[in-house]
Amino acid sequence: QLVDSGGGSVQAGGSLRLSCAAFGRTASPYVVGWFRQAPGKERELVGAVTSGGITHYADAVKGRFTISRDNPKNTVYLQMRSLSPEDTGVYICAARQGDTLFREQDQYPDWGQGTQVTVSS
Repeated sequence: QLVDSGGGSVQAGGSLRLSCAAFGRTASPYVVGWFRQAPGKERELVGAVTSGGITHYADAVKGRFTISRDNPKNTVYLQMRSLSPEDTGVYICAARQGDTLFREQDQYPDWGQGTQVTVSS
């Protein structure tokens, strides 16, 4: 089970930190991806992290977003900086067992409920 939180409303240029807590995944390695769905757009991968800390970011967020994880706490964070209105959307974390990082959402069987991020200009 994944529980994501930390969304909210901020002005352009602001920051937010999202959290994704994973329950029931204490033994196996797993990859966590952060996806977002903007109004009228398809869901897209924002970034992902392996158990070993290898990360991947979408070009649109490179240099502004950072994914980190606290393995003992089974929690993954998405630190977002320099937010713009284009970053508005529902952010959802997802997980898959193993240590191979995939960009495709259908590779992630477990999903959180999503948290809304709204950036105003």
